Amino acid sequence: MTQYSLLDLVPVVEGGTVAAALANAADLARHAERLGFHRYWVAEHHGMRGIASAATAVVIAHVAQATDTIRVGSGGVMLPNSAPLQIAEQFGTLDALFPGRIDLGLGRAPGSDQRVAHALRRTLASDPNQFPNDVVELQSYFADDGRTGIVATPGAGARPEMWILGSSTYGAQLAAILGLPYAFASHFAPDALDEALAIYRRDFKPSATLSQPYAAAGFNVFAADTRAEAELLASSQQQAFVSLRTGNPRQLPPPVEGYRESLPPAHAAVLDQVLSCSATGTRDDVADGIAAFLRRTGVDELILTSSIYDHDRRKRSLTIAADAMREVAVAA
Repeated sequence: MTQYSLLDLVPVVEGGTVAAALANAADLARHAERLGFHRYWVAEHHGMRGIASAATAVVIAHVAQATDTIRVGSGGVMLPNSAPLQIAEQFGTLDALFPGRIDLGLGRAPGSDQRVAHALRRTLASDPNQFPNDVVELQSYFADDGRTGIVATPGAGARPEMWILGSSTYGAQLAAILGLPYAFASHFAPDALDEALAIYRRDFKPSATLSQPYAAAGFNVFAADTRAEAELLASSQQQAFVSLRTGNPRQLPPPVEGYRESLPPAHAAVLDQVLSCSATGTRDDVADGIAAFLRRTGVDELILTSSIYDHDRRKRSLTIAADAMREVAVAA
């Protein structure tokens, strides 16, 4: 049976606060846990007024403390922003606090613009091998194999579940070479999805971590009791995407009736492409969308995501999505 999990960008809504966004994150994770979701991920973004998960390890600790069994982790930590030793210490600490529940998904994008990336790490590596070298260094700290000459404390002997994330074929190749699980960001960058999954499965080399490939993919869900309400809820994320793509990132705006139809054709086309891996509507609509996506990709795990302005409606959307996933599993 396909696992289903949740990616939360911890949205800060217009008129809201970071404190409220973080409280909602813990509440949403508890709700997902009750619904049977396998894992809850937050993503590292910087310099964005509408996303409260920049201090990713801190947010993970906050959410893990508020839950009991669901896996909690990063989808992902942007490794170019931090030294591998720092990440080993952070996730070694999390693994000690919440053993057997911590995931460490790693990405190579900065999660920001170049100015913010420079402020975070001061120097930007030009070596194309830096990301894979950093991943291997990080693995060495957790394995405590002596190759770095440094004992990460905490970190040595920690066993967070490590993933490679990507929105291109690069991450698929690296995950395959290292024998790690792989997650594709099809919820906002779907173009290379099929090619990346094919490369990952074709080139996968068994490792101490995995004996066979394990792939996940992001999928947007906007669910409600009526299709009209679901389409209205989706308009908040649509507005946020258009604002981001036109260079004006903002906090998550309230929904707007008829927003998609009001856009210039060029903006509408970009929006349709970005959100092509999505299901919007009732439980039956969502079940049909999920089933089609699973037939297309064959992924082992579906990572659901959506930013909905009203927290209670977001929880309701998640409940409907979980019902839809169960319906798909029974049908399969």
